[in-house]
Amino acid sequence: METKGKILIVDDNEDVLFALNLLLEPFVEKVKVTTQPSRIEHFMTTFEPDVILLDMNFSRDAISGQEGFDCLEQILSIDPEAVVLFMTAYVDTEKVVRAIKAGATDFVPKPWEKEKLLATLSSAVKLRQSRWEVRRLRDKMEVLGDQDKEVPLMIGQSKQMQEVFRTIRQLSDTDANILILGENGTGKDLVARSLRFFSPRQQAAFVTIDLGSVPESLFESELFGYEKGAFTDARKSKAGRMEVASGGTLFLDEIGNLSLAMQSKLLTAIEKRQISRLGATKAIPIDVRLICATNANIRQMVDEGSFRQDLLYRINTIEIHIPPLRERGEDILLLADYFLKRYAHKYKKNIQGLTRETKQKLMKYGWPGNVRELQHAIERAVILAQYSWLRPDDFMLTPQVEKKNGLDEILNLEELELQAIKRALKRCSGNVSSAAELLGITRYALYRKMEKNKL
Repeated sequence: METKGKILIVDDNEDVLFALNLLLEPFVEKVKVTTQPSRIEHFMTTFEPDVILLDMNFSRDAISGQEGFDCLEQILSIDPEAVVLFMTAYVDTEKVVRAIKAGATDFVPKPWEKEKLLATLSSAVKLRQSRWEVRRLRDKMEVLGDQDKEVPLMIGQSKQMQEVFRTIRQLSDTDANILILGENGTGKDLVARSLRFFSPRQQAAFVTIDLGSVPESLFESELFGYEKGAFTDARKSKAGRMEVASGGTLFLDEIGNLSLAMQSKLLTAIEKRQISRLGATKAIPIDVRLICATNANIRQMVDEGSFRQDLLYRINTIEIHIPPLRERGEDILLLADYFLKRYAHKYKKNIQGLTRETKQKLMKYGWPGNVRELQHAIERAVILAQYSWLRPDDFMLTPQVEKKNGLDEILNLEELELQAIKRALKRCSGNVSSAAELLGITRYALYRKMEKNKL
């Protein structure tokens, strides 16, 4: 028997179970036996057999095989892709046809021939493995959708961005884990996609998960997947993002939002290079290249005890710092020109460019929302433009918050945070996504702060 696997044998005859156990033990990974059909569900959920050898008759003098068909129906309701081999001394063509239609894979006659039995089991184990691989690939395709086939466009001539580009090129032949640091809106996702595109894993999967938008209660199921019945709404098994990314790249955005408990689970998966779906007992080996990103001061979080130091060591073999837009000089105008042409084409507007005064206004502005804010500002200006050149009045930029002087200055951090949230929500007319972007945090983080302050 070339291919080993786990075998469950269900038969009312203890002599048969003993003989099969003795015969198969040297050739398979593991064997479990039972005389009680009522124990089938227990073994399927705890042992997870690759193949089930199932007797067709359990009552004395029974020859109809109906008991076996009832058990087969139960098995397939638990796992529709289960591989079941019927065992019976009463084989006829009608039963064979009925069994195959009902979902059985093959028959093993009693008494059996050793070599034929081993060959049948080997084929059955291979079939189970191929079904598992098909299911894994199907799950993978559901999660992946279309993959990037073109080089991610990154624009910048500033010294800081040229350094970023240089680092990406230097990492093109490595599988090192990368930590990308930078404010919201600086383009950390573009850097991650570029790292994947210029890597040995270019043709493999690129899977992303925004940890800032995933509630803690869903983290495990999203990252590790789950088996059917693992929780109330788990009507079918589903591969997690980490499993889907195996062989390719996993991008964990906003990793600074991960709780300590979830950090521990992620660290275990990275160290052991394997995961277990919720509700499963079988570990699945994984091979992923990990790219993480955060806008948080991750080392300050380590000092404060809110981020595990050992996890930081695992994810930041190389660090890449993305500069904020306000520090990139003329890149502001390069990006503005790119977005202007893009949106002028999209909205069919005849716009020639930016006036000198407009360029000065854009260069003086602090861009707290970075490239994302610039992109939205240009799109809005193009949509509302009445002239062939964009003027300063076409840009409704957020005024820069001035620091208060004097004895009445507020220094309490919680109060400052509360006031900032209120101002952002008011300025954005209650739009949480826009307010979060203005504050430089994720929408999920803003929801948490709003709940904390009862807003």
